[in-house]
Amino acid sequence: MLLWREDISTCTLEEMLGLKDENRAWGKELRVKNIALVNSRLANAITQADYREDRKVGHEAAAEWQRRTNLIDAQLVANQKLMIFR
Repeated sequence: MLLWREDISTCTLEEMLGLKDENRAWGKELRVKNIALVNSRLANAITQADYREDRKVGHEAAAEWQRRTNLIDAQLVANQKLMIFR
């Protein structure tokens, strides 16, 4: 999981776009790990219990990824609105 600062309202546009890129890369990494996990289970390389536990962790990470995506997008929209009204 990436290091994350909760208050992104003070970030510059360049920093926001960097956060968006990092988050996008993290999301891709999560999807690749999920595919590998499913393939491991299908190949019976891991137990059902291990699979369930790893899926739980994966769902939590995906929820955090989505939360960060929403925050970044909302802040970018807010910044655009500020630029329009200046």
